[in-house]
Amino acid sequence: MLTQLIYVSRRKPNCTEAELSKILDACTKNNPELGVTGVLLYSGEKFLQYVEGEYGQLMPLYEKIKQDNRHDEVRLVSIGPIAKKTFPSWQMGAKQVAFDNMEFDSVITNEDKEIFQNVLSGKEEDGLRVINILQKVFK
Repeated sequence: MLTQLIYVSRRKPNCTEAELSKILDACTKNNPELGVTGVLLYSGEKFLQYVEGEYGQLMPLYEKIKQDNRHDEVRLVSIGPIAKKTFPSWQMGAKQVAFDNMEFDSVITNEDKEIFQNVLSGKEEDGLRVINILQKVFK
């Protein structure tokens, strides 16, 4: 079953830009074989990742992601079946953003920014709204 999963986590200080580059290289190498696609938003201290693929491939990958020592405080925001992939051509798209003041290069509304802040802080867990924002950011 095709599934989407969204999580947020706290980026540890040991996750340097070089380490982040290694993560993205591994995604580019391994995700096509797994049939997994997605996007990653990151800042100096936060990650928000959306991944999609077959449930049987996604869940072991998520367990591996949770064990990665470059982040902690992993919190599942949303998981559920999808009819088709939202980011079918992205092995792992990535953008750096300033989560603290929500500076994005793309056009998103103040309501989008508020929703995003609420997701990062654990006050909201509406995966569909997050996906809509990610689609704007990764247009």
